[in-house]
Parts: sequence; structure tokens; C-alpha cells
Amino acid sequence: MRGDAFTFADAENLLDYFAELGVSHLYLSPILTAAEGSTHGYDVTDPTSISPALGGPDGFARLSRSARARGLGLIVDIVPNHVGVEKPRQNAWWWDVLKHGRDSAYASFFDIDWELADGRVVLPVLGSDDDTADLVVDDSGDEPVLRLPALRFPFFFFFFFFFFFFFFFFFFFFFFFFFFWLAAVVSRIAPGTGDGTGPQVHDRQHYRLTGWRGGVCGYRRFFSITSLAALRQEDRAVFDATHVEVRRWFDEGLVDGVRIDHPDGLADPAGYLTWLREITGPDAWIVIEKILAPGEPLEPGLPVAGTTGYDAMREIGGVFLDPAGERPLTELFETAGLPYDSLPAQARQLKVAAVTDTLASELARLRRTVVAATGADHPALPESIAALLSRVEVYRSDYRCLSLVLPTAFAETAAQRPDLSAPLALLAAALERSRETAARLQQLCGAATAKSMEDCLFYRDARLVSLNEVGSEPHLFGVSVAEFHQRAGVRAALWPHAMVALSTHDTKRGEDVRARIGVLSQVPSLWAELVGKWTTVAPPPDTATGLFLWQNIFGVWPGDGVITDEVRRRLHDYAEKAIREAGTRTSWNDPDTEFEAAVHTWLDTVLQGRIAAEMTSLVDHLDGYARSDALGQKLLSLTVPGVPDIYQGTELWEDSLVDPDNRRPVDYAARQAALAELTHPKLRVVAAALAVRRARPQTFTDGGYSPVLAAGPAAEHLLAFVRGTDVLTAVTRHPVRLSETGWGDTSLALPAGVWTDRLTGRGHRGVVPAADLFADLPVALLERAQ
Repeated sequence: MRGDAFTFADAENLLDYFAELGVSHLYLSPILTAAEGSTHGYDVTDPTSISPALGGPDGFARLSRSARARGLGLIVDIVPNHVGVEKPRQNAWWWDVLKHGRDSAYASFFDIDWELADGRVVLPVLGSDDDTADLVVDDSGDEPVLRLPALRFPFFFFFFFFFFFFFFFFFFFFFFFFFFWLAAVVSRIAPGTGDGTGPQVHDRQHYRLTGWRGGVCGYRRFFSITSLAALRQEDRAVFDATHVEVRRWFDEGLVDGVRIDHPDGLADPAGYLTWLREITGPDAWIVIEKILAPGEPLEPGLPVAGTTGYDAMREIGGVFLDPAGERPLTELFETAGLPYDSLPAQARQLKVAAVTDTLASELARLRRTVVAATGADHPALPESIAALLSRVEVYRSDYRCLSLVLPTAFAETAAQRPDLSAPLALLAAALERSRETAARLQQLCGAATAKSMEDCLFYRDARLVSLNEVGSEPHLFGVSVAEFHQRAGVRAALWPHAMVALSTHDTKRGEDVRARIGVLSQVPSLWAELVGKWTTVAPPPDTATGLFLWQNIFGVWPGDGVITDEVRRRLHDYAEKAIREAGTRTSWNDPDTEFEAAVHTWLDTVLQGRIAAEMTSLVDHLDGYARSDALGQKLLSLTVPGVPDIYQGTELWEDSLVDPDNRRPVDYAARQAALAELTHPKLRVVAAALAVRRARPQTFTDGGYSPVLAAGPAAEHLLAFVRGTDVLTAVTRHPVRLSETGWGDTSLALPAGVWTDRLTGRGHRGVVPAADLFADLPVALLERAQ
């Protein structure tokens, strides 16, 4: 949902298309009032109202009624962990806290560190601490404020507003952020404190403005994003105040379920979800954005249907990767001079850096809780906390099913660092005595994991970048058929109504881009040869950066080879974000303009001439295999255990990279036309699978999962299973190698009965040759006749 591009009315106008496509629910991004101009909604400024830019409560009610009239429901994304404070006047609660401090009625709503600066909120928004000398009192408006007058330029408003909403672009535009914040009205003046110079007035306020490079922040944030202030949902009064609108949705029957953004950031996720279930009722569908490590189970006692599906995404994408490509692609990566087996150690180092540097304020606050709980301190306590968390490979470990994770991390840390035994013992004692220490350690762990892995290591690991995805472990090269079947069976038994995702607003690459890059696992020698040739013709400024960007360029390269201005701009934007996230040669805080200019120059060279022609030839050669895998991924996502989420526009081929690229407006006119023709292979798969799900709901909501094994020389290229007793899915794997040998006499023995392929209309029974099963498409969706 976007106020500037896709409102409730826009969605309402497309309901007939969605109904004809076969979807059951519209799954909406956050709809509560957010910062003016927000294009994503995760920076909520008023959790008690629906966004006027989207159409307000009346527009939402009309959408709900119109959807229900067509047999569709609504699912809404909600954001309990934080609110947006980038423009404080827009957030009435935060505005009141700035004015009244601890006496504000909302002071307890925010997770503010009141002890940090003698009861003042530290706001790290200045270029340096010395900038407070330039503050002036401005009483020209409805109330006096503090300003930095030299920074009042309309340009900053436009530039910041256009870019800042993308969360992970935060540091790049940080300068513009604090300039605009101050120039606008962030520095609210408390009553009776407006006499004197700007610095004198500043000293009397309930906040203290400081330089952002000092690394000190007076409130918990969403990860390290200063413009998103955390809420204390562990307080029932805060929960009730922030969920009054959500409660109304369910009381009035407007929605059927909610998606919970980042529950691991809360002090008590399980307690929060229990309260949420109370206000939604027992039948509401609740899924949580819980990022599970590959070996991590979801806590069975949570009152939810499951996760939002990053775990399923890893399995579905991984089963199409060819394990034969692991060694040669590893060797290619190591040409950059870094042994691949050193990455786990690098991951731990990055997590230590995230804890001690990026999240230094959170670490310092945690340390003070340890001291308060034990009455003792130790100079190595921060180092021991960072070392401990670097050994925790989950977002948080205080769920009951993960009770051994933290003790194991303590054991490993003590064994590796016996010099830290005393501060580790101090921390362990505090964790047993103080609930606040335990909660803040877990919150710090989740933030550090995200900042070190998703936002850094995933931009450094250039072995096969389709593996570098939320919920994935890049060092685990693919998923075997055996693992896939086992995990699907477990999901069918324990979490049959969890979400299954392929693309989201947070994925680093869209599903079809990942599928195309994944094909490189089937042609590693060819890829290495071409990269070697291209590197000789156009040496990248940095070898590792080149290896990373080559794959992403290949992933989105247009099939006709025409590099439009839009494609060029998107690739340049992506390259800049990628190298800053990697943080090896440049960064958001300290951009190396010379290196960045060299990367942009290199990219322009790649996008034209001989290399461009050869890239087009490679795409032409491999795109058919990539689309085979993309169709396989899509059909699996629509038929494995769970509830499939079709991200906006992915019913056709899509070439999105990381945000903001994956939040571009969707061309629904093209999709409506494609649905009318029903010749596009991906749309055929989506429409057919949704039609089967609608016709046989029990098969998918409560039906079991049973693997069906192929026989013959190419059996490894066929993955199949039965849902319930009446729907069979079969997909092709590793099509490049298969093209060299063909199916031969490989076959699939169908369960008893007559089966019709919903994609082609062809009938099958008994033992079916794979060549017949996949004569028209590389996938098959069979339905047993009654």
C-alpha cells in the first residue's frame, strides 16, 4: 500500500482481477498512519488511526466490504515494535515526551534510557556536539522551537523525503536526516523555558541534542535506525493504547488476520502474542516475521499459525541448486583472496562489531542492568557480552525450545576465551536475577544478528548470491531432496497454516532473479570462464566486489540485451547500496567517494560493448533453464504445506532486487491482460494452483504430505509429492544437466486412479514416463478424478 501509488481505492478497483486469479485474501502492508509520504508504512506515527493517505477508515471499510462481496478476506501487517519519530511533530506521543519529559503521559510508552543524561532524552542528530552553539529560539509558529537556521533549506526536505523511507538506506542519508529534523521542529521547547539564547534554552529541555558520531542514543531503536523509536509493549497499558485500532478491526469483522512485524524486537514476544490473541479471537490467522535459523524450531506454544515463510523459502529455492556447483564456485570465490571457510569466523567478528560499535548504546544500557542486578562491574563485561552473542546463531534464544542455546554459547565462549570467565559469570548471575537484563540481552542479540548477517555478510559472500537471503545460511549450499521432504512433512504436521513465501518486501532479490542466479550452480565452469574473461577486459575496482556484482547483473539482465535508462539506474543504485552494506571499501557512515566512483565507472563499462553482448548471449543460453526453475519454485510454494503468499506482481516474471527496487508500482493492466489470455507460463501455474486450492481446501489446509519417488536414470531431476490423497505436484530439477542426458526411461508411479494435469488438461494413470509428464511444461499439477 502506498499513498502515492496504491491506495485502498486502487486495491478495490482490482478486486475482480484478484478474485479471478483465485486468491483468498489480500495481504496488506501496514495501513496505520505513517510519516507523511511514506511508501512502506513501517514508520507508523499514529497507531490509533488508519492512514488518510491510503483512504482512511472509510476507504478501508469499503475495501473490506467489497472484498467480502467477492469472497475475499483481508490480512494486515502491523508493527508493534516501534514507531516513526523522524518528524516529531507528526508523532503526537513522541512530541509530548520531548516537551514534558518524564512528566509526559506517554513517557512510559517508549523504551527511553532516562538514566543516561540526568533524565533527558539523548537525541543523536547533530553533526557534532558543538552544533548546539548555533541553536536559536524560533517563536514564529504556534509554539516556540529550537532550530539550526542555517540548515533550513527546502532541498533537504525533498531529498530526504524521497529516500529515507527505505530502512537500510538510513546511514547514507543520515546527514540529510538530522539536518532536516532540526531545521523542521524536532527541538520542542518545554513550557516556561524559552528565555535566553539557543544553547541556554537547550540546556533546560527534557532532551539533549548530541552528535550522531558519538554513538550514544537515549532510546532503544529498531536495529540502529534512530528515526524508529521502540515501544514498551510489555506494558499492558501501552499494548492497549497501540492496539485500539487493531481491536476494532476484529470487533467489526473487517479483517481475518494479521502479520506481526519483527516480534523478536519486543521484550516479551510470547506475552505480547498472548495478549494479541485475546483481542483478535481464536479464529484469527496470525503469522509472525520470525527469522528461523535452518536448525531452529519455532516455539510450539506460541498462539500463532506460524512464521511468514522465510524458512520455507530457503527450502524451496535450495532444492533447485546443484550441489555439484559448490566446489568450483567456492574456488572461484577464493580467487578474491579469502578462504571460504573463514566466513564463519568473519560472521562472528561482524557480530562483535555490531554489538560494540553500531549498537554501543544498547550494549552500555545492558551493562548497567548487569551492574544494577549484581552490584558489581568488570571492565571486560562489554567484550564478554559481544563474544557471547557472536556464538548465538539465532535471533533470540529465550524461547523454551531453545533453552540450551545460551548455555552452549556460554560454554563455547569460556572455552575460547578463558580470560573472560569472570565477566561471563557476572553476566550469568545477572541473567538469573534480572528480567530486564535477560530481555535486553535478547533484544541486542536480534539486532546484532540482523546488522552483521543480513546487512553486511550477505553483501560480502560472493560464492552464490542467491543463497544470501533472509532466513538462509549461505554456507549451506542448497537443500537435498531428502531434507526437503522431511521439512515439508514436519510443517504439515506441526505448522500446516504457516505462511510460505518466495518474495517479500525484505528479500535481497526477487524469486525469479534468485532462480536465474541459482542456475549458475549448474554451469560453474562456464561462469568461472566468463568471469575470468570479463575481469581481464574490465577489471573491477575490487575483486570480491566484482564477483558479487557480476551475479546480480546477470540476475536482472534483460533477455533482449537492451539496457534502458531505468535498468542502468537500478543497477547503479543497487551497486552503491551493496558496496556500502558490505562495508569493506566504503560505508554509509564514511563513503569512499573515489572507490564508489570507480565502481560506477566499471559498471558503465560492463553495461555496454563486448561484455554486454556476451552477457546477453549467456542469458539467452540459460534463461530457459532459469524459467524452468522459477516455475518449479512457484508451483512448490503454492502446493507445499502452508499458506502461499504471492508477493505483488510475481504472478508474472519479475526482476526485482533489494528494497527499494522491490517496492516499485506493479503494472496490473499487463497482468489483467495476461490473465485474460492465460498463455503466460507463470500465470498459468499460479491460476491453476489457486483453482485447485479453492476446489479442494481440506487437501491443503489439513491434508498430509507424502513424497513420491521417481525411478530411472534421471530420477534425481524429478521432485514429486502428494497432498492429501488427491493432488500431486511434480517439478523438474537441474535442467541444464538434464538437457545433456534427457529423461530416458525415467518414470513416476502415480497413486491409484485417473489423474488430470490442471496445467495442460492431459490425463495420466499408472506409471508415467517423465518425458510425457513434462512434455509441455517442466512442472505438473495433477488432480485425481473423483
